[in-house]
Amino acid sequence: MKDIWLRIPRYIRYVLVQSLILFLFLVLFRVVFYFFFFKSTIHESAAVTKAWYLGLKFDVRLALVIMAPLALIAIIARNRLFANRILRKINYFYLFIIYLGLIFFYAIDLGHYAYLGLRVDPSVTRFLAAGEKMTNARMVWQSYPVIKGVIGIVLLMALLVFLYRRVFITYASQEDRRNGRGALAGWIGALVLVFAAGIYGNFAYFPLRWSQAMFTRDNGITSLALNPVLYFYSNLDTSRDTYDLEKTRQTYKVVADYLGVDQPDSVRLNYQRRQPADSTKPRLNVIVVMMESTGASLTSMFNNPMMATPNLKAVSDSGLLFRNFYIPNMSTARSVFGITTGLADICIDQTASRHPAIVDQRVILDQFTGYEKYYLLGGNTNWANIRAVFTNNVDGIKIYEEGYYKSAKADVWGVSDYDLITEASEIFKAANDRKQPFIAFLQTADNHEPFTTTAGAGDFKKVTEKDIDMQKFKASGFLSVDQFNGTRYLDYNIGHLMKKAKEDGYLDNTIFVFFGDHNIKLNPYHFMEQPEVEMGTWGHHVPLIIYAPRHIAPGEIRETGSLVDVYPTVAALVGMPVTNYTMGVNLLDSSRQNRYAFLVYHKNLQPYHALIGDRYLYEINPKTGETALFDLSADPLKDVKKDNLDTAQKLDKLTRGYYESTRYLMFNNKKG
Repeated sequence: MKDIWLRIPRYIRYVLVQSLILFLFLVLFRVVFYFFFFKSTIHESAAVTKAWYLGLKFDVRLALVIMAPLALIAIIARNRLFANRILRKINYFYLFIIYLGLIFFYAIDLGHYAYLGLRVDPSVTRFLAAGEKMTNARMVWQSYPVIKGVIGIVLLMALLVFLYRRVFITYASQEDRRNGRGALAGWIGALVLVFAAGIYGNFAYFPLRWSQAMFTRDNGITSLALNPVLYFYSNLDTSRDTYDLEKTRQTYKVVADYLGVDQPDSVRLNYQRRQPADSTKPRLNVIVVMMESTGASLTSMFNNPMMATPNLKAVSDSGLLFRNFYIPNMSTARSVFGITTGLADICIDQTASRHPAIVDQRVILDQFTGYEKYYLLGGNTNWANIRAVFTNNVDGIKIYEEGYYKSAKADVWGVSDYDLITEASEIFKAANDRKQPFIAFLQTADNHEPFTTTAGAGDFKKVTEKDIDMQKFKASGFLSVDQFNGTRYLDYNIGHLMKKAKEDGYLDNTIFVFFGDHNIKLNPYHFMEQPEVEMGTWGHHVPLIIYAPRHIAPGEIRETGSLVDVYPTVAALVGMPVTNYTMGVNLLDSSRQNRYAFLVYHKNLQPYHALIGDRYLYEINPKTGETALFDLSADPLKDVKKDNLDTAQKLDKLTRGYYESTRYLMFNNKKG
């Protein structure tokens, strides 16, 4: 065997050895992912083994694709590869750039997966948007061991440089056996076949494809089976966010009927609905509280075993709790845009708030005549270009942000939530004392990496593993005690807000609206009514609570609601006459039936557009065109489309129509 190996020309052996080292390097990161990041609802060894098998084949493909240029140089230069100084420098430089680039890419990928539970894709470039690079950089600095990571990268690169240089020097010093032309052609042909077979990757008619990694419905298994670099490349798309006028017109009628458009017009595409004034309703203040990273499954109202949110539960017990409320798309920026504009942020390349052609919208918040309007954030509103969403669309809105507050910054996200609420309450009290109605959007931020907490009024204390029931903790889905403390601290500050509202005299004449902007990455859990982790809806199911016990009777509402419905509902509660140009509806309109929420989610690393309602979930895979219908009252994981063709057909039209109308309105709902 050794004799056969030595007969191979040394430049071919060199390419093969460097390819093997690169492959093992990729496998190293796969091992790190498996032992430190991999989470799955599937525990069968066969599925995990298959994922490993496919993942290793993808790693072989990437290694050989990367080494192909070096192989080509070796075939052309042959033994001159070792003798020529320029070729040696090219060889060293190429390998240095490749390894350095891969290390940084895998570091970003692992961080992205730890944060969102998804492999990195081209949308990650949103974090490099102008005006927020430094904010995101500070978040990374405060959340992750950057110094240790840099030291690790330097040491790993030093080892790799030593290794690939040592291999080069070893083969450069060897004598090469002479091969005849026929033998030489055979060895070169064999090298080409090895590379071609490895890149092809399949013992079948078709090459290895990313879709083979999606042999289960589990995101963890799929993530293990893919190579992140190849997955990123497969998601590169030059198409830009836009709309299709013809498709919008084709699907307009079903959407207009669903929304209850006053004067449907499929040519001019009219979406207007007039919501009349109600003089019987008092003009109450409104405080909309965005709870950072607060999914339904984290909270006490939805029976999380850790019962981390007693204050929020007390509010919900005296208020209206919407048990089936959803955000359209996972991301804080997307949720702020969605609630403000009444349109689901369905942009692909970047979030809508970062899109200059989309930011101009006709919004309901702008129509609160006679109200002072506030947006309060502990950090800077240049984040995600959120400032423009408010200042460009809400006349006279007052923005309170970093630099206004007397309190010191707590971390990258600005002042702590406790201090934000303390100083915000002073603003609310001043307006209330002047008998000036106000509507405020109060955005919390501390329930987010790095999960900074303060002592608050001196009575908030972090817990440790010694203080909690670890059996319940494991069942709760929380990834870490820090994450659990972050949720506890959020709840503590909800209690602080209610205390301040009472002390400062605006509790009884204010409507409080609490909602979660999205869920946070969790371990698989199974205490919810639906298996939402397996369904793919876990990140979108969030709490909505409307609290004004002197004016609104407490209760629970099980009908489906969406984030885009919040401001139409609030307008109705205060009797404000508005013209609704958006996709949102009044959640408390008893004349409406068959309520749905539009969702964009990833399941098994595949994108889906979906409508979820009181009974059915209908989803469309925009990449493959595959559709499915799930009966939430029976088995929510079983596709029942074939047994309910009429229902599937109706929901297919509405899902496609909702998507097309939303795309159209994002570009064509501009202020006149």
